[in-house]
Amino acid sequence: MTDAPVPDVKALSATALPHGESAARIAAALREEILGGGYQPGERIRQQELAAQNGASRVPVREALRILEAEGLVTLVANAGSWVSSLSAQECKEMYQMRERLEPLLLRFSTDSLSEDVIDQLQQLADLMQESTDIEQFIALDRQFHLLSYSAASTIMLGDTIMRLWNRTQHYRRAYTRMFRAERDDSVHYDHQLLVSALRNRDAEDAERVLASHIRRTRLALARHPEIFAA
Repeated sequence: MTDAPVPDVKALSATALPHGESAARIAAALREEILGGGYQPGERIRQQELAAQNGASRVPVREALRILEAEGLVTLVANAGSWVSSLSAQECKEMYQMRERLEPLLLRFSTDSLSEDVIDQLQQLADLMQESTDIEQFIALDRQFHLLSYSAASTIMLGDTIMRLWNRTQHYRRAYTRMFRAERDDSVHYDHQLLVSALRNRDAEDAERVLASHIRRTRLALARHPEIFAA
């Protein structure tokens, strides 16, 4: 479940690589930019510009976009173009309701197999998030924290499903982060600390309960701000 390291695509000559390898490198760079907020939901991705930026032809660019479409980050429309995936308020609500039910199950599958070293890393991430004053740093740490907590689970479909849900809701977690910081709400940090404690105690039931509440809080907060989903 952990994110793979992203190579420095700009230091490579994409045209000197096979299409499949070029596509993977372009997808890695674009994935990082989308998840980092470099693109906004609904923003058009122009293939010609992307090809020029990466010194590549249109073929690996199209392959890269199909990779990201499968991950839920990009929406492709035949004969029209590609856009960063966006959600309506109802779509976001439904995806968060799915996350509320599915992620606690994945966490249960992971709990007993997490090593003490990984739990120590989770504690460090929770502490870093609590100390962080930078929104983008917090979002990156938060993603690392939760995906690491699921990393010991062995599943056929559930892990990939949840990764796609995370990708589709990434931009809206950013909006929620701005909200709770503006309101000086520390409940997110308390949840992270409680999750680490439950995992260290191998208490899957308590971990599931804390996580479901953690995700639900975000869903309810986003529902109070429909302007986030305005076109």
